[in-house]
Amino acid sequence: MTSTVVVREYAYLTTAPVAANTLDRAHISESVFRWLVELGQQFRRNGLPLFELDSQKLLRLDNYVGVLESPCGTVIEVLPKHTTEQTSAAEARALLKRLIKTSMQLSVREADFADVERFEMPIREWLITCFLSELEVLLKRGLQFDYQVREEEARFLRGQLDIAKQLRQPPGKAHVFNIRHDLFLSDRPENRLIKSALVAVCSATQDNDNWRLAHEMLSQLLKLPESSDPKADFKSWSTDRLLTHYRPIKPWCEFILNQHVPLSVSGGWRGISMLFPMEKLFENYVAEQLRRAIGNKGTVRTQLATEHLCQHKGKGVFNLRPDIEVVIDDKRWIMDTKWKLLDVYSGGSTYGLSERDFYQMLAYGYKILHSQGDLVLIYPAWKNFPSNENISPFEFDKQTTLLVTSFNLNDNTRTNEFRWNLTLARSFAKLHN
Repeated sequence: MTSTVVVREYAYLTTAPVAANTLDRAHISESVFRWLVELGQQFRRNGLPLFELDSQKLLRLDNYVGVLESPCGTVIEVLPKHTTEQTSAAEARALLKRLIKTSMQLSVREADFADVERFEMPIREWLITCFLSELEVLLKRGLQFDYQVREEEARFLRGQLDIAKQLRQPPGKAHVFNIRHDLFLSDRPENRLIKSALVAVCSATQDNDNWRLAHEMLSQLLKLPESSDPKADFKSWSTDRLLTHYRPIKPWCEFILNQHVPLSVSGGWRGISMLFPMEKLFENYVAEQLRRAIGNKGTVRTQLATEHLCQHKGKGVFNLRPDIEVVIDDKRWIMDTKWKLLDVYSGGSTYGLSERDFYQMLAYGYKILHSQGDLVLIYPAWKNFPSNENISPFEFDKQTTLLVTSFNLNDNTRTNEFRWNLTLARSFAKLHN
């Protein structure tokens, strides 16, 4: 029987007895602990710290959020920690769903779900529900078939006779024809991946409605083979206009078939798992909200990598890669998002800001903006840095200003207003009309 452990970022997992599991501390079995240690070692070899091992019975998670399923069936659900207050699992789960949907630009047909309680289902069941919803729509439209060449020996002529092979046929097999013909089949990479994802869902789901719907659809795909090499099939996924209706289901197949675990464990167990660095989700979410707010009035680009910190022997050294660039008319902003709770009330004259971050922004201003423009640091809003709090701009010089602002993750309005200085606010004012 599958068991679920629900925690949040930087929580402690221990094999020692715990009075009651909380979002910040939970008990896991010895087998799950050993599996996490092995998984963490593989993450670390890839430069990705999954957790910190405090002792032989205690480990502390890092800033990855999502779902991990162990070989023994234990599901660990890691939710975002965006406030120091007592946030419920339902609120944190709703935030994570919103971040995933928006930052990855996923299509979610939640309007089709009649039961309101399904909005609060665990992340893994929510993922399965979204996949099944998309697959149901796809099957109603019909799977894409394609002609595939088959070469075989047969006792009758069909299609084209392979003359070269037939001439080499031994006398004892002269009555057998070497033929080549086309078959109209659904056996193509996209459909094989869908079948593999559906088989995984059938064995993983604990929700009665999901189980019933998954097995109903599996009966429609019995003759379709599963993918023997998911990575190769994902690379072969066609972007042809005839497969436009396949696009919404692709990211859900990637989730289920573990394309969103940030490393490849050769021969290892991963179940239905997905992990995201929280700072990357936050960055993508802010960028997508900016795109929606700006529309066609400007452009938003992420991970801009056009400049280097310096030159050495004619080559650029130390690539500069700011999170977000916004251009509206002749105005340009370079922005960096920071997944950190900034306490502007007790942080002193520098509000708890990092000197290292300031040096980084100074480099962006000098090399990218050429010391003419505005730089922005964006933090998540919380009780000690609310979205209506205004911090005076920091001036590197008369023409380069650094703005520090907060972004309200609980605000679902169209523009999710920022608190800019006067110059920036005027440029964004048109977006609110």
